[in-house]
Amino acid sequence: MLNYMIYIITFTVGLILGLLYSYSKHGEPFIAVTEPNIPLLVVSIVGWFLGFNSGNVILSAIGFLLAGFVMGERPGYGRKETATGLIIAIVVYVLMNWTV
Repeated sequence: MLNYMIYIITFTVGLILGLLYSYSKHGEPFIAVTEPNIPLLVVSIVGWFLGFNSGNVILSAIGFLLAGFVMGERPGYGRKETATGLIIAIVVYVLMNWTV
């Protein structure tokens, strides 16, 4: 049960940090970004991968912190990066745990 509390806390901290970062970087109220942000895409992929596939409490917490950072950005930012990172992490998880 303590593991899940750690994951929830680190994910929430990541959401707050992502929101603060997004507000400091972008001043406009809403913008529909068409191209993905490559550094945030890498952070999202690494975060969701660590969150789902690490098996270690500390690495999973770091992964959820990174995933929350990208997911917590303002509306219009980080949605494509989050979706891509989540899909890749789920596919890798299924491939690693697929028993025939």
